[in-house]
Amino acid sequence: MTPQSNGGATELARAVVSALVEAGVTEVVIAPGSRNAPLSFAAYDAAAAGLLRLHTRIDERSAGFLALGLTRVGARAAVMCTSGTAVANLHPAVLEAAHTGLPLVAVTADRPARLRGTGANQTTDQVGILGPLVATVDLAESAQVDAAGLAAAAGPTHWNVQLDEPLVPDGRWRPADVRRADQPRATRPGGRAGTPRRLPLGPRTVVVAGDDAGPPARILAERAGWPLLAEPTSGSRTGANAVRCYRLLLGTDLGDRVQRVVVAGHPTLSRPVTRLLARDDVEVVTTTAAGVWARRPFPVDHHVEGPVEADGTDDPAWLEEWRTADRSVGRRLDALLAAEADLTPYDVAGAVSRVLPAGGLLHVGASSPIRDLDLMVPRYAVGDRRKVIANRGLAGIDGTVSAAIGAALGRPWSSRALALMGDVTFLHDAGGLVLGPREARPDLTIVVVNDDGGSIFSMLEQGAEEYAEPFDTLFGTPHGVDLASLCAATRTPHWRVDSLPELEHALANPNGGIEVVEAVVRRDNRRDLDARIRALRP
Repeated sequence: MTPQSNGGATELARAVVSALVEAGVTEVVIAPGSRNAPLSFAAYDAAAAGLLRLHTRIDERSAGFLALGLTRVGARAAVMCTSGTAVANLHPAVLEAAHTGLPLVAVTADRPARLRGTGANQTTDQVGILGPLVATVDLAESAQVDAAGLAAAAGPTHWNVQLDEPLVPDGRWRPADVRRADQPRATRPGGRAGTPRRLPLGPRTVVVAGDDAGPPARILAERAGWPLLAEPTSGSRTGANAVRCYRLLLGTDLGDRVQRVVVAGHPTLSRPVTRLLARDDVEVVTTTAAGVWARRPFPVDHHVEGPVEADGTDDPAWLEEWRTADRSVGRRLDALLAAEADLTPYDVAGAVSRVLPAGGLLHVGASSPIRDLDLMVPRYAVGDRRKVIANRGLAGIDGTVSAAIGAALGRPWSSRALALMGDVTFLHDAGGLVLGPREARPDLTIVVVNDDGGSIFSMLEQGAEEYAEPFDTLFGTPHGVDLASLCAATRTPHWRVDSLPELEHALANPNGGIEVVEAVVRRDNRRDLDARIRALRP
């Protein structure tokens, strides 16, 4: 096989970009490279023609998570990179997309097939490199490019594009004939289509709403008169049936008396919920969750493909017991935190949740912050359209800064955009703050809860006293990083606060653009604080 003509690589790249546009892609993120030059030139010209918006990032992992964040809020995004290890750096974002059912598109430049297995520079086997959970197409000519197949994808897609030299075009591309078809939003699993499955009244029932459960979980709970145990990113934690302190109440007599659970979305935050779903005396009814693995990790008695409804409204006494207990434990929790001399992570989560306005966007990091928010977020009013999101497909900490920036860029109509994350999560993707001078910068307040290490491990088994000697080396991992200096290196405005009034003042006075509010809290007392909270009773 001889090298492609000048038109060969350029023609293929332009066909790929045309297909992306025709499939509804409106956002393209590029990481620079030589082999992907034909794709980059084509994307640049398409952006100049108003067909898409172009973003560039110097790090492929950040680029992938930026595209993921854009996709999570409803934009259709693709990420493009060069060959070799660059492709492997997309894997975390693509895995998250696979386990959340998001149609992220990875477009990777490759050497021509004749160089595979030869040890040629930056050449490896990229076909299938992103794993068996991702649909992969190996493209060597423009006739293979399938816009319709991409438009119909319900999960991530990998287009591996073989590009031979020469890698630069003869001139500019003016894609006058490329049209973006109007693409209906894909129906996510667990939607309201189909014949409803009706559940009889009688068993003491609760509705568990995990990540991305959506309004149907709330509607079911309200119509049936059942308690709603909803995670912050469920899209269901609104209305009068949502129970704030549900994970504390599951350790009481109320939790012991549950007889049936209806599960929607992807619940991952709470061990009390996990234990509830594993009980052999509890009937479990589930709806279909998004993602490549539909099978639940707990025993399921009934799986429902469509919506779930109840045969009327249940005995109101059951719901009122939960409401009364929730109010009591909530007051005790608030009093416990108010008595603490120092700012706590729960104070930070509560302050962030209170400042999030109707129509606002909040991206939450994994580990402790989302669990802290779970106890502190109020029952928002139905219809206020706050959007609380997180990378819960695999619940990793990587790429959180970039994903939050992507979400803010992809939802510019948000009344305000915030992110809440821990210091290790922030440092894991500190490169996400590296934006070139031509890059769009959303208004985004990133709140970093800094306890100088990984406090979540102090609340788990490895945080027990008998493991104290190796704990910091293996799990606590104190870093001593000066976040103010790190932010200064990227010209990111930074506030450092260590009290609730200071935090509330900082949150009430955003500077605009991307800014970081560093909330300094203690880690040495986190296990004790968590134990006292878990011991609260109505």
